Amino acid sequence: MEVIYARCAGLDVHKQTVVACVRIAEGGTLRQEVQTFPTTTSGLLALADWLESFGVRQVGMEATGVYWKPVWHILEGHFELVLANAAHVKNVPGRKTDVNDAMWLADLLAHGLIRPSFVPPVPIQELRNLTRTRKQFVRERSAHVQRIEKVLEDANLKLSVVLSDILGKSGRAVLEAIVAGQSDPERLLACVSQRVKASRAEVLEALRGHIRPHHRFLLKLHLDHIDALDRAIATIEQEVGLGLEPFRAAARLISTIPGMSEVASHVVIAEIGIDMSRFATPGHLLSWACLCPRNDESAGKRRSTRLRRGSHWLKTTLVQAAWSAVRVKGGYLQAQFHRIRARRGAKKAIIAVAASMLTAIWHMLRNGTEWQDLGAAHFDRADAQKTANRLIRRLQQIGFNVQVAAA
Repeated sequence: MEVIYARCAGLDVHKQTVVACVRIAEGGTLRQEVQTFPTTTSGLLALADWLESFGVRQVGMEATGVYWKPVWHILEGHFELVLANAAHVKNVPGRKTDVNDAMWLADLLAHGLIRPSFVPPVPIQELRNLTRTRKQFVRERSAHVQRIEKVLEDANLKLSVVLSDILGKSGRAVLEAIVAGQSDPERLLACVSQRVKASRAEVLEALRGHIRPHHRFLLKLHLDHIDALDRAIATIEQEVGLGLEPFRAAARLISTIPGMSEVASHVVIAEIGIDMSRFATPGHLLSWACLCPRNDESAGKRRSTRLRRGSHWLKTTLVQAAWSAVRVKGGYLQAQFHRIRARRGAKKAIIAVAASMLTAIWHMLRNGTEWQDLGAAHFDRADAQKTANRLIRRLQQIGFNVQVAAA
């Protein structure tokens, strides 16, 4: 097999140590040097000096949790780094040691058999950390809201039945009154706005329960935690705004897509960046995002077309945006959804819409253009004769004789 890099190195990265193997193939001989370094800053600087002493320019490593990141940050700029997906570079079973893993990575890199993973630039990485943290905090807040509802049910207060949001203006006023020691339904009813759709009698009955000091303690605990999370989310929003300043124009382009909110556009920028030259075609981006069917074929038969497991941060955001987009009447995305749902079901249809949105994002970021909707009649215009035949068959099935003449 042809050797692409005569001098290269493979790194097996762990939390406390990194095992490095230098591979030198020159003059028909193969030489390998292996050494272990600590992952402290001084240890990684010593690793960089050791690699430079052998004239190494290419270095490959696995993406192992977050442990590869400090190694990458210190070696970046001094070497040509290649980050490998651990699932793509598995060693032969029964021969797994740290030294063998480093030697295996060096061999794969020398022959050009490692497909580099996408590593965004530092500003995008920082923005990604912020958007992911924001989403985690939002999820934690939702979990505390559910715990509050559980406490209310334990006290036989049916607040969620008469209020759409138990932490809205009326719900929050009732909860604070309960925490303050109020338990009289009439007094609690005075905290509820007149704009609530439920009748006053229904609200009064929902507020008649059995409240104990234990319930008040838990409600205060959850409300304080929610307030802290709200403050943290607001702080993160400010940091996202500052970090997004260089990419404001790209986020504005993405937000022109139906269903793509401002928050969703921020997440997309944080996950894929704005440099679409990293993905040769829209298909490469869809494959990286795991929004296309897998290739699983044997003996001429497709065994599975299920989506591969990938980063759920981007995929879930696009699917949520797709559900919003298919509610926009008269649009291309809604027409695509209904067209595919009739044949394949709603789940596959919504994934197809999300894939179409990501394909459009690739073109928009590459060309700097806004969203141009093709319209709901796009599929009919694309194949007018096929559409006409389908409608004629449908009319014949319900008992009509059809004669067609060109307009």
